Amino acid sequence: MIMLKIIVSAVIISLSAFGFCGTSQAFHSGGVAECGGCHSMHTPAPGGSFLLVGTDQSSTCLSCHEHAGDTGPSSYHISTAEADMPSGVAPLQRTPGGDFGWLKKTYSFTVRGTTTTEDGATHGHNIIAVDKGYAVDPVNATAPGGTFPSAQLACNSCHDPHGQYRRLSTSVIAKAGAPIIGSGSYDTSTAPAAGQAVGVYRLLAGNGYTKASATFSGVPVAVAPASYNRTEAVTQTRVAYGTSIAGGHTTWGNWCSTCHPRMHSTGNYVHPVDKSFNSLLAQTYNQYKSSGDMTGSTATAYLSLVPFAENISSYATLATHAKSDDSYLTGASSQVKVNCISCHRAHASGWEYGLRWNMEGEFMTYAGLWPGTDTTPAVPQFHRGRTGAETQSAYYDRPASKFAVYQRVLCNKCHAKD
Repeated sequence: MIMLKIIVSAVIISLSAFGFCGTSQAFHSGGVAECGGCHSMHTPAPGGSFLLVGTDQSSTCLSCHEHAGDTGPSSYHISTAEADMPSGVAPLQRTPGGDFGWLKKTYSFTVRGTTTTEDGATHGHNIIAVDKGYAVDPVNATAPGGTFPSAQLACNSCHDPHGQYRRLSTSVIAKAGAPIIGSGSYDTSTAPAAGQAVGVYRLLAGNGYTKASATFSGVPVAVAPASYNRTEAVTQTRVAYGTSIAGGHTTWGNWCSTCHPRMHSTGNYVHPVDKSFNSLLAQTYNQYKSSGDMTGSTATAYLSLVPFAENISSYATLATHAKSDDSYLTGASSQVKVNCISCHRAHASGWEYGLRWNMEGEFMTYAGLWPGTDTTPAVPQFHRGRTGAETQSAYYDRPASKFAVYQRVLCNKCHAKD
């Protein structure tokens, strides 16, 4: 009996270390984790480097952030194992950044006699994780609009795996100056007192962090609800994105431009980024409910498929806006800002270019349904080879009834040209 208790205690301690127990600290806890979680002194992965437990950096990350046997959105997982998403089944995770599993979902469809193949690689950032079947982007040798080599893209291209960047009690971002007491990513995160620090949002790369000659200039401001990998069939998941403040912070647009700089240069600046709405745009966003319906109100206008950055730099205030229960759906003001993640998911999505909605068809919903190969009518240019369930999954399980019977693309949330 004593031995059984010892074994059970050991299992609980191990689970707690990796963040599986709800009351424990997460594995990273806002900063560097236990070394043995990622490195092995004596039995590293064959053919790898840095004594990593995976063949490469991303495989090491996914040794925890992907879990075979998932049946739905699960904790901190950001990739669905191939066995859990056979043909006709969408990736399972519903994190705000998206599920890398979409990179493995290739679709073919025929429109007016011409067959088109939508390669899974077009669905987001093609991280290289040999152990998990993720390969280099087959088309883009470098980041679109930049020179970052695709053959070097990994999780640690954007995230600092050692979590050295920290937010001090003064809100200044630094790599030293106070010990990290926990994560700073969530609405439940403890505010650091004098002499303390919390980790930056999602262990993102900060000022001076360099990979493949791409050097970051700061960390963007955001707070997520503690429950974030979840279906949005009933309520939305709102990440509170803030604006840049002094002391090692930057805007989301500038952070993404570390690898995609020409997206911001003259002639390529196709859509404004980090630019404040005007009063007309804010009014349109707030009134727009769906195609043909402009009866919305500011109090319930927010849509997580078209998020924005608030003109707020206070983490304490942003924490009160980061919700997963629809208790804060306040829409836009003339001071909120559009940014890259207003339209794209950071990891991958169910649509081309990591977009939050399908831009390649005229309608998102058709005849009141999510388009699919198994719906009637089945319109190829709208379902693009997906089943109706896959399409719904790409919209994080929302019922089609949340939108118009014939809903057009969500550029209209800000522009209302439908």
